[in-house]
Amino acid sequence: MELTPLQASGTVITAVGVLLLLLLAVIVYETVEIVDAYEKKALTVFGEYRGLLEPGINIVPPFVARTYPFDMRTQTIDVPRQEAITRDNSPVTADAVVYIRVRDAKRAFLEVDDYKTAVSNLAQTTLRAVLGDMELDDTLNKRQQINSRIRTELDEPTDEWGIRVESVEVREVNPSQEVQKAMEQQTSAERRRRAMILEAQGERRSAIENAQGDKQSNIIRAQGEKQSQILEAQGDAISTVLRAKSAESMGERAIIEKGMETLEGIGDGESNTFVLPQEVTSLIGRYGKQLAGSDVGDGGADLESLEFDAETRELIGLDNIDEILNQISQEADVDPSEIEEQAEAVQRGEDSGLQAADEVIDKMDEELDIDDGNGDTES
Repeated sequence: MELTPLQASGTVITAVGVLLLLLLAVIVYETVEIVDAYEKKALTVFGEYRGLLEPGINIVPPFVARTYPFDMRTQTIDVPRQEAITRDNSPVTADAVVYIRVRDAKRAFLEVDDYKTAVSNLAQTTLRAVLGDMELDDTLNKRQQINSRIRTELDEPTDEWGIRVESVEVREVNPSQEVQKAMEQQTSAERRRRAMILEAQGERRSAIENAQGDKQSNIIRAQGEKQSQILEAQGDAISTVLRAKSAESMGERAIIEKGMETLEGIGDGESNTFVLPQEVTSLIGRYGKQLAGSDVGDGGADLESLEFDAETRELIGLDNIDEILNQISQEADVDPSEIEEQAEAVQRGEDSGLQAADEVIDKMDEELDIDDGNGDTES
């Protein structure tokens, strides 16, 4: 079917219109440039730098303009693992992360080809240099110092590129396998050494505590023995004093009885004349005193009784009885006058005096807490 000239001209017009629409759409697309909020774009026309396009809709010359985007946010650049030799000739490997921000997009576009690659390469070189200038122990312990030095080394060249290095973080620093094994052995030896020191200190403290415990035990035991000896000596002293008092009384009674036996023997003799020495008259006086409670009276001359001589009194300690009683009374809290009264009663031969003396002894035993081992107090 052949087209008429009118139909043919209409078809041509339609095709041209479609082409014009397509051309217009392409022109609009090339003329309008949309920039995101977090970036800027460098504009060139015929290869000439014309400026930076701000976020939003921008009109650019179509077909002859080109744009280059720059992300204005903080960006992360991974620094590959680097091998280095420390100052004490120990091989180590390390990697890092560098955080940067584009501060001047124009300089980043004009001064450096690819700022990310440039910063990464510069960070690798700087990392190897910093590790090589430090000893192995410092590379393992002074991580913050390494970060600071790398950032300082990167600041000057990156400023010329319009890039700001915000921070540098070294992630890992690993020595060689041989060095790691040596370090593990050193750590194990150090731990064993510390364990031995702690164990020795514990044993030393235990020995000190045991020695102090034994010392306190010995002191307490010695004090107990000393107290026991003191109490025993006090009991012996009390017993000795009371026996001495009793001996003084019983000694005179024994002399009187012996004298009476002598008189009885004299009476059995055949002679009618007797010479009585002064000692015998003294015995008679004492005997009368014991029987009547007084010396011879009723108009007769009083007969004086003889006392123990100095040697006998010193032997049985009669002169020191008062002093001993006062000392014992102070320790046993017993009135010395009470002991004297009971001793005089014993001397007079009164049974009540003997019983009271026993009561005084029991009282002193209770005060001194003297035990003879059978539940009874020693006298």
